[in-house]
Amino acid sequence: MRPFTLNYAFPRGLSNAVTPYHFDPARQLNVLPDGRPAVSDPDLLLAVGTTTSTAGSATHFDD
Repeated sequence: MRPFTLNYAFPRGLSNAVTPYHFDPARQLNVLPDGRPAVSDPDLLLAVGTTTSTAGSATHFDD
């Protein structure tokens, strides 16, 4: 018998989503193609819900 939680604990594969921002390691944040921080675009935040990057977990102890 497979525990119910294992249906959600493992990823089902890679996402095909394309984000309109990228991580800038020099600035330590996600930026839009025009150079603005991704969090400064309210329409983007409404569409994606977050601009979280996994890079922070490798550089900050409190993420």
